[in-house]
Amino acid sequence: MRVMHVMAGAAEGGAENIMLESVCALADAGLEQHVITRPHNPFRLETFAGLGIGCTTCSFNLRWPFPTRKKVREAIQRFQPDVIEYWMGRAGQFAVAEHRSRSLAWYGGYYKLERFVNCEWHIGLTKDLLRHIRGQGVAEDRSLIVHTYANFEDATPTDRDSLDTPPDAPVALALARLHEKKGLDTLLDATQQVPGLYVWIAGDGPLEAALKQQAHALGLEDRVRFLGWRNDRGSLLAACDFVAFPSRYEPFGTVTVDAWAANKPLVAADAVGPAAYVEDGVSGLMVPKNDVEALARAMRRVVEEEGLAAKLVAGGQAAYQAQFTQEAFVRDQIAAYERVIAADQRTQA
Repeated sequence: MRVMHVMAGAAEGGAENIMLESVCALADAGLEQHVITRPHNPFRLETFAGLGIGCTTCSFNLRWPFPTRKKVREAIQRFQPDVIEYWMGRAGQFAVAEHRSRSLAWYGGYYKLERFVNCEWHIGLTKDLLRHIRGQGVAEDRSLIVHTYANFEDATPTDRDSLDTPPDAPVALALARLHEKKGLDTLLDATQQVPGLYVWIAGDGPLEAALKQQAHALGLEDRVRFLGWRNDRGSLLAACDFVAFPSRYEPFGTVTVDAWAANKPLVAADAVGPAAYVEDGVSGLMVPKNDVEALARAMRRVVEEEGLAAKLVAGGQAAYQAQFTQEAFVRDQIAAYERVIAADQRTQA
């Protein structure tokens, strides 16, 4: 099976990580792959090269799309893929019309169908995204769900000394872009109410200066670490005590699966994605969005309440094993590709 992936995403981000790790898992399963993407993330490009996966880089400039369209067509001609998967809306706008029957759109958010007019098939990351896809008129037999996965079995814990953090201090990890949607301002306000709690924030974004100023105003410089974008989130997860996920808006939120896979308790706000998958008190603690006091109470409970952390880890691990392992992802993704290929062959016959 030959699969081409087209992604025009940001240099870093959750969806971009999903694409990278999906390609890696499919490489482990033996699929032949080629990637078309932007040249702005050396880590991704080096990872693909290390796996022996060919890569074509393009600008994906919508104002002057012709060079990218030419490169996409040439790469398809050379690689001769059985399936072409377009990751997110911008990539979908470069889908090649004559290959529509073998083209698959990937939704990590509530994208408009018009961005994927040259894709016959549509994959949603969550149950609600699948509802969104079908609500725009996509037939049930041309739309399906494939969950993401996480795998941190071999992660070595980050040395806490390297992050100026005491070995015995409770640590909450937030994996998030520094954006208003992620609710990190709420997390900082709540942290002030949890004495002794250290917080690691791994991510970058437009609110970096504002969040650092807020941490200073709250007197939290000694307990909050802004780590920037990290490619070693498995190691950070292994070294923290629990995961804080205070997002105001999340179609899914891969941080949920990350926490479960790493056997860490999860404290999450009730954005639509986490709310659809986390069972409060079983696989995580759910709190209302923007509720500083509720978030602070939940974090104190994880730190102080005997047996709670272990209970949440057990519940999260059960949810993870049920549908978010690498094996489950590979099974479901290959099954999706096989459906596309079989239907395309019937069309061509």
